[in-house]
Amino acid sequence: MRVMRLLAAIALFLMGFLPAAAQIEPGPKVAARLIAERSIVAPGERVPVAFELKMKPGWHTYWINPGEAGAPTELKWKLPQGWQAAEIEWPYPKRLPVGPLMDYGYEGTVWLLTAVQAPQSAKSGDITLNATGNWLVCREVCIPEDANLSLKLTVAEQGIANPVLAQQFAAARAKLPQVSPWLASYRAGDDKTLDIFLESPTLASARPVAANFFPLSEGMINGFTEQKLGIADNGIVLRTEPGRKFSWRKFRSTEPELPGVIVLTSADGSVKALSIRAEPGAVPAARFVSTAPAAGVVGLPVALIFAFLGGLILNLMPCVLPVLAMKAFAVAQASHGHPQEAPREGLAYGAGAILSFLVLGAAVVLLRAGGQAVGWGFQLQEPIVVAGFALLMFAVGLNLSGVYELSSGVTAGDALTRKGGAIGAFFTGILAVAVAAPCTAPFMAAALGYAITQSAVVAMAVFLALGLGFALPFVAIGLSPALLRLIPRPGAWMLRFKQALAFPMYGAAVWLVWVLALQTGAGGVLAALAAMVLFAFGAWVWGASRDAGVRWRSMANIFSVLAFLSALTALWFVKTAAPHAVTVQISEDGLHSEPYSAARLDALRAQNRPVFVNATAAWCITCLVNEKVAFSADEVVEAFAKNKVAYLVADWTNRNPEITKLLEANARSGVPLYLYYAPGASTPKVLPQVLTASEVVSAIGGK
Repeated sequence: MRVMRLLAAIALFLMGFLPAAAQIEPGPKVAARLIAERSIVAPGERVPVAFELKMKPGWHTYWINPGEAGAPTELKWKLPQGWQAAEIEWPYPKRLPVGPLMDYGYEGTVWLLTAVQAPQSAKSGDITLNATGNWLVCREVCIPEDANLSLKLTVAEQGIANPVLAQQFAAARAKLPQVSPWLASYRAGDDKTLDIFLESPTLASARPVAANFFPLSEGMINGFTEQKLGIADNGIVLRTEPGRKFSWRKFRSTEPELPGVIVLTSADGSVKALSIRAEPGAVPAARFVSTAPAAGVVGLPVALIFAFLGGLILNLMPCVLPVLAMKAFAVAQASHGHPQEAPREGLAYGAGAILSFLVLGAAVVLLRAGGQAVGWGFQLQEPIVVAGFALLMFAVGLNLSGVYELSSGVTAGDALTRKGGAIGAFFTGILAVAVAAPCTAPFMAAALGYAITQSAVVAMAVFLALGLGFALPFVAIGLSPALLRLIPRPGAWMLRFKQALAFPMYGAAVWLVWVLALQTGAGGVLAALAAMVLFAFGAWVWGASRDAGVRWRSMANIFSVLAFLSALTALWFVKTAAPHAVTVQISEDGLHSEPYSAARLDALRAQNRPVFVNATAAWCITCLVNEKVAFSADEVVEAFAKNKVAYLVADWTNRNPEITKLLEANARSGVPLYLYYAPGASTPKVLPQVLTASEVVSAIGGK
């Protein structure tokens, strides 16, 4: 059977080589470079180095054991006398099926960590270290590639560490398998099974949902065999099939150990890799469940469904309701006065909303491809964007209050307050998505967390599904005469209703200025308020001069334009405001919190403390509601104190790569994220995005 697989693989590659080669774009498929954690090294000091491989989509390189085909990556140094280089440290791989073969390797970007050490006799000054990297990169075909690499260092006394690089190296180290503190054994059965046992009651109680074993030597297991995870009373059992090089008698007599890496996946998608050296021994009975070898617990069909449902529910979130109320007002105007316009406006609104989600998705994909750590709501981490949204909300409120009216029909404000129209409905859809960023809805987190780990095409499909769900209600109203008949007829109530809608917009502007105060301090707030005053003056002059003569109206137009330009100029000064240290207050009377850091989390868990992590942001409405409803409750405060739970707040109001990595590790792309680490648990429990006090208490075992 294995011979037939090998022959089939060779035939597959030979038949597919010519057409595949014709479709392969020219140029290298992997961009490689060397990155030092510190640019300054002292004599005799060891400096960590990352060998970065950035692969084009669809291509992969190989682990130290490439599996049933392929070759591991190599790095050959050419060092000056006395300098030394360490071996590559390999992060855990993933399973990569290629035809009938199973490979082990990496996709996307991988950091292979190593280190170089300067001799004690190293002289001060700049030095360039050279190396040659060799790798095999594969898709339908395999291409050997290499690159001449260099690393510039300065030999001197210890310099200042780069905090960004330090965080990136910490994230790379987190993917290195840790030596298992638990004993491992294996047993080969007569029924062509190979059971690997990891003795750990902690893992048994944590109940991971998936596990994969990667042997350090090729041929020890059958790579395509489904690996089943079993839960025993005192540990976990992984069942697979011996490979073609695994001979029980020969293996037992010459090399009894079975070394490799076990990668455990929790229910929330977080991963833990353990390095083991299993010895022949007893394996207890276990309750086996099928475990998928693929990466992640959410596939594309489920992600698309979750995204659609999340977009639909997003319409009910508090940050979106003011804009939707204004859209409902516009529909009420059009449904009776010009019913034939309702379908056109509904479709235009849907087009604006869907296009906005696609643009937002493209921005996330492009920024992440460029190495930026971003997720849902990333734009609100930029103070000038927050100030711009505040000014926009204020401007819409002035329009609703009747301070000014626009007759051109080309802005969202006009569509929201006057006569609607397809163009106005289109911009209303854009505005609705713009103000939706501070909120997340149920189902959205899993879908977006899946999207940001996939290819650009898959990610855009998820954002498209999100936009379709978000746009559906008003598109349906516009297209359904039965729904349109349920809308009240226009009357005097509409004027009062329109004016009342201004106050939610003013409230949104005030809240955004508060967020800006947390991000930039008083300087940014002053610039934003000055922009609002200047805009209000320009809008008042514009509105007051509409009934004046041509000469006065022309002069008023000039004053208005100058005021608007001055408002934009004042807004630009937000960029010059000094960044402010953000501290989100979680409760007024209760929980003692500490700022989140990966180091602090590890330290608390090493002390066997229960830890609750709250990933939040000042601009996240869902977060703020949860913090008032759930975390301020007396029973929650009492439960935290009773169980001595350490409370870490991961504040994502401003951009923070370390918190972004926490989100990614738990298959999320934005806040809120609530994690509870029970003492001794290998993975955290993920709580719902919309919380109640009872759910928090139940999670930490308070009752």
